[in-house]
Amino acid sequence: MFDGLQINELTLYSILIFLFLENLINLYLTRRQIYVYRTSKEIPEELRDVMKKETFEKARLYGLDKANYEVLKLLICDIAIVSIELYSGFVAMVWARAVEITANLGLNPDHEISVSIVFLILINIVGTFKDLPFKIYGTFVLEEKHGFNKQTPGFFVKDQIKSFLVGQVLSVPIVAAIVYIVQIGGEYFFIWLWAFVGVVSLVLISIYPVYIAPLFDKFRPLEDSELKTSIEQLAASLKFPLGKLFVVEGSKRSAHSNAYFTGLFGAKRIVLFDTLLLNKGLPDDSTLTEEEKGKGCENKEVLAVLAHELGHWKLGHIRKNIIIMQIQMFLIFVAFSHLFKYAPLYQAVGFPENVQPILIGFLVIMMYVLAPYNTLISFAMTMLSRRFEYQADEFANGLGYSTELGKALIKLNIDNLGFPIYDWMYSTWNHSHPTLLQRLDRLKSTQKKDK
Repeated sequence: MFDGLQINELTLYSILIFLFLENLINLYLTRRQIYVYRTSKEIPEELRDVMKKETFEKARLYGLDKANYEVLKLLICDIAIVSIELYSGFVAMVWARAVEITANLGLNPDHEISVSIVFLILINIVGTFKDLPFKIYGTFVLEEKHGFNKQTPGFFVKDQIKSFLVGQVLSVPIVAAIVYIVQIGGEYFFIWLWAFVGVVSLVLISIYPVYIAPLFDKFRPLEDSELKTSIEQLAASLKFPLGKLFVVEGSKRSAHSNAYFTGLFGAKRIVLFDTLLLNKGLPDDSTLTEEEKGKGCENKEVLAVLAHELGHWKLGHIRKNIIIMQIQMFLIFVAFSHLFKYAPLYQAVGFPENVQPILIGFLVIMMYVLAPYNTLISFAMTMLSRRFEYQADEFANGLGYSTELGKALIKLNIDNLGFPIYDWMYSTWNHSHPTLLQRLDRLKSTQKKDK
């Protein structure tokens, strides 16, 4: 039998061992991909007619730099800092400071919701400054070096401030409500908690594109054009409830390109990045270079990308993901309801006996205790996502966009300096989308079947 101290230590060491093993796996897989970057010097046969040697080399060096950065961040943040925080009882120290600040503000330090709110703000401030050096390096060194960063220091600072403030406005009332529900919900509080979080998540998904996203990027309606008419016709043919078509000025933030649709209920929005449409014409005040203006997709290729995205909607992928998310949340809350009163969990991260804050229990269980389960579920969702991507490609093929989709995938990969060669283990574990070569091969196979 273990005494209390030994159980606390065993709990802490178990958490540390799993986190170390998980990070070791990630490190091993990333090193495998780094080897691919270093040794792959020839363009794959499938791309030799469309990808220049110079572009291939740029993509290889960009991928190598990103992978090395990934390793550095893994070693510093996920291994060194997390281990130090766990060993030192950092979370308990921040909670103690939150109690002091709550009292200094004239609030009741014994009121758990008040202390939880102060703790949340403190831990978010610490997290912001902890991540800031990596964000600065990633934006102004890594992305800048390879020609993707479009942010000025002033834009970056305002972006970080807005992100922090919006995060607090959204998270503070949610956390307060979670603690309150656990306090008053009785034995089956997890049902009420699940219902609350489920509703909130759906509301956030609905309001984000309308009220939150415009705080960070400028959206303008897609001007009347052949492309707009074609998109509307494509949506109508699929009975997609298209509300509005927008172009987001992503070029002020990055040269990467994308397209997506938003909205759960009623009319939906389709959003195109201006970088996806660079060869369709730009505003007179555009700061893009001539080389960047030559990038992007033709109208039929944009339609093919949207046919893929609409395939996700038509095949019910969005609905299926939401259902899976709701089931996952329910299971997590059930586990939380059975574990959050287990004292050694709190003592393992530095809390004295009889101090068991609900928010701390939730964070420890979510981040550490359920880490093995979350890892397995994450991998399963990655596999499911890859399956959905293939299905959406097949849907676009069924609409007659197979050739254009293949061209668009190649162009987007080249414009974003995506490296076409990946270690199979690294890709299987990390990529929610199949690789470019895998998707092109599947499209060719699908075309042959249809003939």
